[in-house]
Amino acid sequence: MRLLLIEDDDRIAGPLTEGLGRYGFTVDHVRTGAAGLAGTGHSPDLVLLDLGLPDMDGLDVCRNLRAGSAVPIIMITARGDEADRIVGLELGADDYLAKPFGVRELVARIRAVTRRTSGALSFPAPVRRAAPEAPGPQLLGPLELNRRTRQVRLSGTDVPLTPREFDLLAYLAEDPGTVHSRQQIMDTVWDPHFFGPTKTLDAHVAALRRKLGDPAWITTARGVGFRLTAPGLDAEAGAAG
Repeated sequence: MRLLLIEDDDRIAGPLTEGLGRYGFTVDHVRTGAAGLAGTGHSPDLVLLDLGLPDMDGLDVCRNLRAGSAVPIIMITARGDEADRIVGLELGADDYLAKPFGVRELVARIRAVTRRTSGALSFPAPVRRAAPEAPGPQLLGPLELNRRTRQVRLSGTDVPLTPREFDLLAYLAEDPGTVHSRQQIMDTVWDPHFFGPTKTLDAHVAALRRKLGDPAWITTARGVGFRLTAPGLDAEAGAAG
């Protein structure tokens, strides 16, 4: 899905373009209203429009865009006044998002607007690694994880997990030993537009550590995220070598 971002502040546009790119969007960025009006000639699927532009008011850009196109428009601006929101919506904007906001919230708004305007989603979900396709359960030391039956056994004993705990464990097990960032985990195991507290991830990790009987199963990469490892396997491998 191709987005046209009309935003003059590169400190906002840069991270926003990078963040949206992680969700599979292609972002064309322009810094002025005039360039934005010209850019709609390339048929973007949706326009992200800042109101505080250097050459013209964003409301005028919205009015001109709507006069010649039915492209969905989401206004993104520091103006939080109700009057601005009402005027923008009356001029034809499909949604209004006040700064500051998170990329995941914006993605949720894009999804909602796309559903309303086209009736179908036309963009990919965040990319994630494919799960192992072996027909049998995955074995990691004494841990046995069966994605088909959603069962986990440790040293032959069933480990009862909640659906979210299983999803988290299965995701970390897709590439054991690799550090998965908190953002990657939240975007994949939870919905990309999950708005709950990020501490929910820590709570689920703590629950998994408790149920697996050893906190060493899931180690923390400080400031980054988490990795899944089988306690003692590295030491055994070193001793065998």
